[in-house]
Amino acid sequence: MNHILSDRINNLATSQTLAMAALARELKAQGKDIISLSLGEPDFNTPDFIKEAVKKAVDENYSTYSPVEGYLELREAISRKFTRDNGLDYKPSQIVVSTGAKQSLYNIAQVMLNDGDEVILPAPYWVSYFEIVKLSGGVPVEVPTSVDTDFKITPAQLEAAITPKTKMMWFSSPCNPSGSVYSREELTALAKVLEKHPNIYVVADEIYEHINFSGTFCSIGSIPGMLEKTITVNGVAKAFAMTGYRIGYIGAPEFIAKACTKIQGQVTSGANSVAQRATITAVDADPSVLNHMVQAFHTRRDLVVGLLKEIPGVKINVPEGAFYVFPDVSSFFGKTLKGTEIKDANDVSMYLLAEANVATVTGDAFGNPNCIRFSYATSDDILKEALRRIKEALTA
Repeated sequence: MNHILSDRINNLATSQTLAMAALARELKAQGKDIISLSLGEPDFNTPDFIKEAVKKAVDENYSTYSPVEGYLELREAISRKFTRDNGLDYKPSQIVVSTGAKQSLYNIAQVMLNDGDEVILPAPYWVSYFEIVKLSGGVPVEVPTSVDTDFKITPAQLEAAITPKTKMMWFSSPCNPSGSVYSREELTALAKVLEKHPNIYVVADEIYEHINFSGTFCSIGSIPGMLEKTITVNGVAKAFAMTGYRIGYIGAPEFIAKACTKIQGQVTSGANSVAQRATITAVDADPSVLNHMVQAFHTRRDLVVGLLKEIPGVKINVPEGAFYVFPDVSSFFGKTLKGTEIKDANDVSMYLLAEANVATVTGDAFGNPNCIRFSYATSDDILKEALRRIKEALTA
């Protein structure tokens, strides 16, 4: 029946992270002892002080449509947060609240891209960037990196990727899937390249900003000359363990914010009213309330990196943020493990699911065909067991 559906949907890839999570759930339902490390979701509960704000919002009858761009009180709170945490001066009129940061990104692509416009994607990138750009008529231009460069692009690579058709660059820091965090010095060097190209806009996805073990965080929009050409994307899903609340937001030049409000008004209108009221409480909170979560992720990162280093053939960097590891498994390509021929990262990922009952995601989905991603947003005991199984499967 595909011929009845639009070319748009037929040409759209399924999200690999969601597909692997669904497969893991299916196998679990069949009684298999699957450990799923495929989804990027904190295993903590939403903090109690935010849940109290939810109850209050319900009691105060926040049950009607919200403004398309979000409640003014929330946009004011986000403006304060941008100033406090990021050194970014976004007025409430430059902020748009959406149903998750994914919708924020989709809005941006829809209002900024014409057919044939090129978008530079340092690879690895979050799975949905590529498809959102493509769906919006843009042409994704992948700039490869490797574990040896900590999965970061250089100014020379950025310069080489720019053509007369380049409209934007999209990247995340801390990065999903690699966990890499760009320093102020590294972002300043990239900004120097972009200075020469005033018509190129940057989408800076900072959803993992607080899950950061490097001790510092820099928003590229805070570098002199960059605010006017940067769209900063953030939300409360990861740091505040509010994935199901579906609240993301942008800070952007006002004409872009207005355009995003315009398209959102025709697609979803305002985000969930109760979730928005809870988000006011979240973004107004001192980030130190998240320290216990960040410390737990830091400990798990050290545990997982240490165990991965014990597996012959696995090459790993030390991620400085988020809650993922992105090991290079290319040394297994061309080998046969327990009767299974391994041609690529997808084969490694499927082999680990079949042989070790551990769900990971192939690096192909993130623009890096040598790696696999798995999340360490689960308990130490589960991680130890998952890594034991992976080691056993890969040292066959």
